[in-house]
Amino acid sequence: MTLTTGTSVVSLRGIRKEFGDHVAVRDVSLEVPAGEVVAIIGPSGSGKSTLLRCINLLERPEAGRIEVLGQAVEPQGGVSAAELAKLRRGVGMVFQSFNLFPHLTVLRNISLPQERVLGRSRKEADARSLQLLERVGLADKGASYPSRCSGGQQQRVAIARALALDPQVMLFDEPTSALDPELGLEVLAVMRELAADGMTMVVVTHEIQFAADVADRVVVMADGAIIEQGPPSVVLTAPTVERTKKFLRAVMDR
Repeated sequence: MTLTTGTSVVSLRGIRKEFGDHVAVRDVSLEVPAGEVVAIIGPSGSGKSTLLRCINLLERPEAGRIEVLGQAVEPQGGVSAAELAKLRRGVGMVFQSFNLFPHLTVLRNISLPQERVLGRSRKEADARSLQLLERVGLADKGASYPSRCSGGQQQRVAIARALALDPQVMLFDEPTSALDPELGLEVLAVMRELAADGMTMVVVTHEIQFAADVADRVVVMADGAIIEQGPPSVVLTAPTVERTKKFLRAVMDR
């Protein structure tokens, strides 16, 4: 599917996710056009990561409709393995933890998924992997094992691995939360470059400055619901909802 700027890449309608008696996401609707960077912020436990994981059905909502790259599913009605694979095919995801295979080199960590998912030969996959390692500033790390890389380097490898499958939208779940500030800057720099290149991105983050500088839209969640959204220049400097004001004061005072 070829997308033009403004075409909806992700469409969520009435998403509701429960864990037992706890409602983690309350009837949330969200549209993400092609080329847009959406930053989702809010207090811990507000449902941000759960909502993100609903996009590619790592979490199955109890209610609602999901459309990704033109493919619509209603998870509560059941989703076949083929539908799930197709939906996830165009979506890359980067987690808080790096999830690299410790027994494989950096190069194999990036190449193996290409061979398994895209059917590329090892030669083709390695060539693409080396291109991406250079892009994320790790051209010299292909032969290294994850244990010999810093946390920031491992997260950049994880980003390269996701990009290797040629996604049309990237989901980031607090990708710097497990890193110290200096290493986190390495990862944010790569994400800034992706945004500048026009990659559609949905980023759950506690990095308010990143949201201010890079996001086209900031979405604020609290208690499982979206309480405010709009351009960073408005939401982060002149929020209209008291809960948003309280959250931003707490963040700025740390």
